[in-house]
Amino acid sequence: MKNKILKKEVINIFRKFGLSNGHASISANALINAELVGAYGHGLSRLKMYCDRIKKRVINPKPKIKIKNISQSISQIDADNSIGFVSADIGIKKAIKNAKKTGIGMVAIKNSGHYGLSGYYAEQAVKKNLIAMIYTNAPPAVAPHGALKSLFGTNPICFASPSGSSVPFILDTSISMINRGKIRVAARNNQKIPEGVALDKYGKPTTNAKKALEGVQLPIAGFRGSGLAWMVDILSGVLTGGNHGGKVKDPFDDFSGPQNIGHLFIVFKSNLFVKDFKSRIRKNINIIKKLPKVKGVKEIMYPGQNKFKRFKKNQNKKIYVSNVVKRDLEILKDH
Repeated sequence: MKNKILKKEVINIFRKFGLSNGHASISANALINAELVGAYGHGLSRLKMYCDRIKKRVINPKPKIKIKNISQSISQIDADNSIGFVSADIGIKKAIKNAKKTGIGMVAIKNSGHYGLSGYYAEQAVKKNLIAMIYTNAPPAVAPHGALKSLFGTNPICFASPSGSSVPFILDTSISMINRGKIRVAARNNQKIPEGVALDKYGKPTTNAKKALEGVQLPIAGFRGSGLAWMVDILSGVLTGGNHGGKVKDPFDDFSGPQNIGHLFIVFKSNLFVKDFKSRIRKNINIIKKLPKVKGVKEIMYPGQNKFKRFKKNQNKKIYVSNVVKRDLEILKDH
């Protein structure tokens, strides 16, 4: 389906469920972007979930979002249980504005929901020649090291920097072996997941996506990944006033109340300490790219390059819509 037509459909669906024109457009842009960069687990496969949560009144379609300025650099946002795309859009723009004014901008958000891809917001900062670090927590999926029960989310870590070229350096990674969205897409399409990424509810390795969702996802690098997940839970949950310690509700399965996810945006000027940052980062990347390559590797890529290539490739192509998502669109259009 053509991007513009699909985007218009998604905007109209969000409007039917009570979002304003502006909020519907912000949300649709984020979902379509996820499709274009190949992050299908964060794209249209989640549209029905957002609409279900609005319908059950655990996402507020008409939020009264409050911004509290703690200093010229620091702000806190109460998102009033808005859809996460909207609060995150306000948050990154506020962090950028603060950073442009003082050199650094820090914005904490509470009472928000799932906002899609962290890299999508980080890219906005990089385009303004800023460096960004972004954290958000998620529903229980990963067991803390040594525990038998899931408690941490897949809690993504995002770092973004200008690269000295048109392709920004954006590391946007969950602390789990694969993100939960990919497992959900596999479960809906009856596909297997790779070995070594999840255990079933009995603690046995599984490639069955549905059993993985009932069990535990494995963190990257063992106890180190568990530690990173804990760090994100502190930064985006404890620090911001959001839910933490396993209290973030699963958006697909738990409609007992809002998620109250926390987000933390830290944005700062790249030339705070050196005036030649662009030439230094360019040199840094070139040094690494010139290293001897493993057999079969044509180019040493930096984080963000592959995603940018996928975006450019898909930008003018029709977006593939699976049968499952087609059914979702038909159901939601008839709402």
